[in-house]
Amino acid sequence: MFFKPVRTIPVLLFLLVFSACSEYAKILKSSDVEMKYRKAVEYYDAGEYSKALSLFDELGTLFRGTSRSEIVHYYIANCHFKLGDYYFAGYYFKNYAKTYPKSPKAEEALYKSAYCSYLNSPTHSLDQRETEQAIEEFQLFLNRYPKTELKDSTNTMITELRSKLELKSYENAKLYYQMEEYKSATVALKNLLKKFPESPHREEIEFLIVKSSYLLAVNSIDSKKEERFADTIESYHKFVDEFGSNSKYVKEAENLYSNALRELDKMKF
Repeated sequence: MFFKPVRTIPVLLFLLVFSACSEYAKILKSSDVEMKYRKAVEYYDAGEYSKALSLFDELGTLFRGTSRSEIVHYYIANCHFKLGDYYFAGYYFKNYAKTYPKSPKAEEALYKSAYCSYLNSPTHSLDQRETEQAIEEFQLFLNRYPKTELKDSTNTMITELRSKLELKSYENAKLYYQMEEYKSATVALKNLLKKFPESPHREEIEFLIVKSSYLLAVNSIDSKKEERFADTIESYHKFVDEFGSNSKYVKEAENLYSNALRELDKMKF
């Protein structure tokens, strides 16, 4: 006679989970505020942030206007952060820094608010409003806490965010050039250098300004050609003054310059 083995481990696991869920349900229904706060902290310390957040959200209402409102507010922000909900976390951290500016945690809260915007910043090919917001918030943080120990890490992230904006602008400007929208390309490329003078693409950008202005002139009506070929020559001189004969674009730039001079000479006769 054979007996089937009893599968005790799954049963025990089920009982444990059921018991834990039952305990949590009792805590939620309880009117014992002190017990709820203690359990919320226990859940938080154990890494059970969803459970902790539900309790802290309720406690935030119950403790409003009391001395314990501050710590609950901070726990709520951190729960959202730990859960990866950076939009809500950023909101609560910012609100905390504004509501409790003299708190020892105010500096950390303002930093984390900006850091949440940094984490929300998308890849450079997408809309960059979050990136711009993160830069503004980091600058605000540095202005308010100029001696912060987080200064170096903050500046590093600002540089990274600015590089993302620069790459977005660079690719947009090049797209105008590739689409043969030479007037828009020239404007976009010049604006790019004004906003990001230290761009790692500066040499190529300066060259594309020469080429775009030349192609714009070639494709212009006669009444605008003289002015636009003159712009090409001016752009060429600026390019050569900065990069000289060492540039990999210099030969093509010289050809464009020579062609522009010949076109201007034709107009004199």
